[in-house]
Amino acid sequence: MLSKLQTIAARYDELTELLSRPETLSDMEAWTKYNKERADLEEITQAYQDYCKTQAEMQAAFSEAEREQGEMRELLLEEGYSLKEQLTEKENALKILLLPKDKNDERNCTLEIRAGAGGEEAALFAYQLYRMYMGYCEKHRLRWEIIDLNETELGGMKEAIVSVEGKGAYKRLKYESGVHRVQRVPETESQGRIHTSTATVAVLPEAEDVEVEIKDDEIRVDLFRSSGAGGQKVNKTETAIRITHFPTGIVVTCQDERSQLKNKEKAFRVLRTRLYDFYNGKANSEEAQNRKSMVGTGDRSERIRTYNFPQSRITDHRIGLSIHSMESFLSGDLDEMIDALARADNEARLTAQSE
Repeated sequence: MLSKLQTIAARYDELTELLSRPETLSDMEAWTKYNKERADLEEITQAYQDYCKTQAEMQAAFSEAEREQGEMRELLLEEGYSLKEQLTEKENALKILLLPKDKNDERNCTLEIRAGAGGEEAALFAYQLYRMYMGYCEKHRLRWEIIDLNETELGGMKEAIVSVEGKGAYKRLKYESGVHRVQRVPETESQGRIHTSTATVAVLPEAEDVEVEIKDDEIRVDLFRSSGAGGQKVNKTETAIRITHFPTGIVVTCQDERSQLKNKEKAFRVLRTRLYDFYNGKANSEEAQNRKSMVGTGDRSERIRTYNFPQSRITDHRIGLSIHSMESFLSGDLDEMIDALARADNEARLTAQSE
């Protein structure tokens, strides 16, 4: 590991020197290439330099302790052992930084939320999840763009498809795919009995245009009138778009915009994303099984989390973490949960790498 880190640090220094050369400064293509590579190596290089500094301080403390006696020797030994503990933590952090990066982490993503079992109560819960993720995206300055939103008469929703754009959008949300379960007493329940309902969430990395080829003879595009919960939300002109992809059976609908052209653009973006997910699904599934990871498999049929309203408890079943703050969680304060899932995934990958 240390040999690899030394190579990375040497390359970082080399790139820093290359970027200062006059011939590089006058060549925008070369400068951009070197600058991007240097930026990719910056975090791990700085972490390695910090590791080396701590290691040197630890060795100096132990060496000086050998020359001292009494209270000063005890203080130096105490400092040395404290630095040794820090060194172990920094070594683990370096191991995580050396893990292969998910090629999709920095991409935009498509977030799909659908009501599951539980009728109108499931639709109300699905809409709460929709608002929760919207709040989370606002906190992290991620752009939230509605592709399709199918609301119900009582304030719930059957389905929502949203594009989330911004640095690390997929990285932040990828662990949310799966079945979310809610346990609570519905407002319409006169006996006070707790009901269980579900909603499914899918988070898909957005595909680039060049990565997925969509042939004209493999699709059918249908136009229809937008439908909604009623009243002014119903569009009287045929602006809604439905695209059917025959080889995979994937169907995408978009009716959020009043413009037929905008709906068509959004629908094709979602189709490319779903096709990218479809064609990469087998490889991702095999990789997840090889890692034996408890999180990040993206299996949308797996129950991943329970929201227990009577106890104000949210429990993620993959890592056994419970958070007792329902109100703030549903307002978008998901960082504690998402950070814990990311740590568990990294630990699982480290374990698989050492086996």
